[in-house]
Amino acid sequence: MKHKHLSFIPVAALLLACAGALCVNAQPKDTTAVKDFYSLTATDIHGKPFSFVSLEGKKVMIVNTASECGNTPQYGQLQELYETYQDKGLVIVGFPSNDFGGQEPGTEAEIESFCQQNYGVTFPMMSKVHTKGAEQHPVYQWLTHKALNGGQDSEVEWNFHKFLIDTEGHLVMSLSAEMSPLDDRVMSWLQP
Repeated sequence: MKHKHLSFIPVAALLLACAGALCVNAQPKDTTAVKDFYSLTATDIHGKPFSFVSLEGKKVMIVNTASECGNTPQYGQLQELYETYQDKGLVIVGFPSNDFGGQEPGTEAEIESFCQQNYGVTFPMMSKVHTKGAEQHPVYQWLTHKALNGGQDSEVEWNFHKFLIDTEGHLVMSLSAEMSPLDDRVMSWLQP
């Protein structure tokens, strides 16, 4: 019986390469590392991708919204703030959510129509999301977990909770739902 001679050099090289790949892949990933705000994405109210890269260098207010809430008139204040400061680098991003009291039951088309007809909203609005719980949207995971945002843990407690992000993508403040978008703290933050 003839034995075929195997070339051990290529086999050995292959085994070393595979072992090296296994060692590299065996390294645990750090799931607690601070994530970059600008790496986040969402879907806008028209179903199109919205990349947070477009927010680089701007001051950003993120707010969860609802059309049937006692705080709904804040849409008017948010729009006023946006019109006043958008040319100075402010972007307001609205995230409709039905998480609190079922106060945002509408479709994206109904929400957009309501916002435009009643408050003339022109700031970016996203598709409806969950701001808490097992289905919490990745943007809200980042906003509410210090391990991801590097700043603070917080909880969205009701509709129109506001988060302020500075021009370098750092979370600087979490503001309660009842606080007006025109509060002194917001106005001070907007100053250069």
